[in-house]
Amino acid sequence: MTTTEIEITAELVRDLLHDQHPDLADRPVKLGARGWDNQLWRLGDDLAVRLPWATQTADALLLKEHAWLPALAPHLPLPVPVPQRLGEPSARFPRPWIVTTWVPGEPADRAPATRAAEAADILAAFLTALHRPAPEGAPAGRGRGGPLADHAEGVANGLASATEMGLIPDPDAVRAVWEDAAAAPEWTGPALWLHGDLHPANILTADGTFCGVIDFGELCAGDPACDLAAPWVLLPDGAADRFHAAYRPTPDAATLRRARGWAVMRALGCILIGEAGVRGRPGGKPTWGPPGHAALRRLTAAAG
Repeated sequence: MTTTEIEITAELVRDLLHDQHPDLADRPVKLGARGWDNQLWRLGDDLAVRLPWATQTADALLLKEHAWLPALAPHLPLPVPVPQRLGEPSARFPRPWIVTTWVPGEPADRAPATRAAEAADILAAFLTALHRPAPEGAPAGRGRGGPLADHAEGVANGLASATEMGLIPDPDAVRAVWEDAAAAPEWTGPALWLHGDLHPANILTADGTFCGVIDFGELCAGDPACDLAAPWVLLPDGAADRFHAAYRPTPDAATLRRARGWAVMRALGCILIGEAGVRGRPGGKPTWGPPGHAALRRLTAAAG
């Protein structure tokens, strides 16, 4: 599915910098990560270059971050990758790219949070700060932050696939959580800023708690329940209640019900991607399975 035919290498990154941002071209360059949409190359100690590579939509996601994140970042209590420079499409590389700040830490799928109370408070403070009314013209989500009903077919198919593979001990309990969430009243408040993609690889940890949030490509405006799925997926057992007590404004019952539905979606996605990784399939990430299973266990236990 790659839409960039050119192989991305350290030499290419240096050449692009030399052509468009020569003051950065002498910094050391090394591969940081290959994600769904972009490749991340470290640039010295404090910067990174992000280049689209595997999806047609990656260009728009990077340009969205470049347009909106610099204004949001100063109000957030955790470090985020702040765009510093924009790279224009060229003969060397026919797509836009950006230079951002580098956020240190280990992805939570590889190093989960273990200090439950501190992690819950930090996550609540971050989402409290982010979830402000978005201005007119803020980007709409790609299936994020809207009605849960739009995802009913995808959840049913994901649950069926995971169940057929023997990955879901009690599919009826999972289905009950989803159906209750889908029946909850829809969000009627203002469209709030959302991260939109708070899975375990997009939040960083150090010393057992959260230290940064990355990949704002799904940044959008909508229902905060989309992001409020995060406590069940990211926090240790028993910490979701502390998160909800710390988050402001205190979520109402309908928002919490919808958030559990978003958490079911996120957990099923993690489980299926994790299983694909265990089986060695392209795009699979075995480290995603455990947080997905833990989230479903927490969600069904709370509903029981």
